[in-house]
Amino acid sequence: MDGLDATLVLPFLGLAAGIVLGYVARANRFCTMAALEQHWYGGNSTPLRTWVLAGTVAMIATQGLIHAGIIDIRDSFYLSSQFVWTGAIFGGLMFGFGMALVGMCGFSAVVRLGGGNLRALVVLLVLGLTALSTQRGLLAQLRIPLVDNLALDLSVAGDQSIGSIASVLAGRDVSGPIGVVIAVVLLAWIFSSSDYLANARQVATGTIVGLVIPFGWLATTWASRNSFDVVQLEAGSFVVPVGDTIMKFTTYTATVPDYGIGLVLGTLLGGMACAWRNREVRWEACDDGRELRRHLVGAAMMGVGGVFAMGCTIGQGLTGVSTMAITAPFTILSIVIGARMGLAMLLEGSALEAFRRRGAAQPAE
Repeated sequence: MDGLDATLVLPFLGLAAGIVLGYVARANRFCTMAALEQHWYGGNSTPLRTWVLAGTVAMIATQGLIHAGIIDIRDSFYLSSQFVWTGAIFGGLMFGFGMALVGMCGFSAVVRLGGGNLRALVVLLVLGLTALSTQRGLLAQLRIPLVDNLALDLSVAGDQSIGSIASVLAGRDVSGPIGVVIAVVLLAWIFSSSDYLANARQVATGTIVGLVIPFGWLATTWASRNSFDVVQLEAGSFVVPVGDTIMKFTTYTATVPDYGIGLVLGTLLGGMACAWRNREVRWEACDDGRELRRHLVGAAMMGVGGVFAMGCTIGQGLTGVSTMAITAPFTILSIVIGARMGLAMLLEGSALEAFRRRGAAQPAE
């Protein structure tokens, strides 16, 4: 790519990655909310194992690139020395609950919009605008005192990666072994099911989705080293980038779209291509005002919660995990609890049922 303007190339790299991501996700029904619902209520853990596999692959590949000296993502906001624990917990709970209300996360909404789902369009518009407001608008006046000002300073470790924190506690660099242990534990659970091990399609899905994340790190690292402009190091998220995409289409700023916008648009095109190929394109809208209200509220909760937590099921669930940031497990757990509460309210009559008993069926191997 010598001689090319890195800033101009970057959105096309995001577009290419997004097309692969969107096509594979729609073709194989890769969806975090659906995975959790099937695990709790359908007795089927296969989709959840695929989602965990994607995060594990993203972590292994990203950490491998870091230790090989190919990429350096210490300037990524995921590895900031400020641990926003209130954002991770309360933002994650909000995002998970909102995700349950609408039945999809921001990523799934982009994929479903490619097939003509107008409910997803409503979700994306509200999510994107509330995310922008929470990041740099009116709602940011709430975020600063509730999240930013309460962050824990982990600068003694250099950054907030689990490896760096463990290294400070151990008195020597143990980031590599820590990463290996985490990967082994996750892979052991994923492939503890012989049925899943034999499911080549799901294993391939998790692997491909996971590899999109290190590709993003590679692309933005390359651009940051070959551009005179400041390039944000990122790999994949569907909260603020959704809002940035909306703003790019509604305002003229004379700036080139970044990798995140390219990824969002590519995911839409990938989902659209898959839906068209499988003849799944059809217009779908809310059945009544009650459903529309639920989607509006849920999308707003995801927009605010996603910014508080600095990511979503992709932004923290895959990208955050790939960096081994300590924020990721807190956010993921909070999203899962929030989603369980939301589903319990919708399906069992009360969010408190999430803490009283499990779903109707036990998860299957």
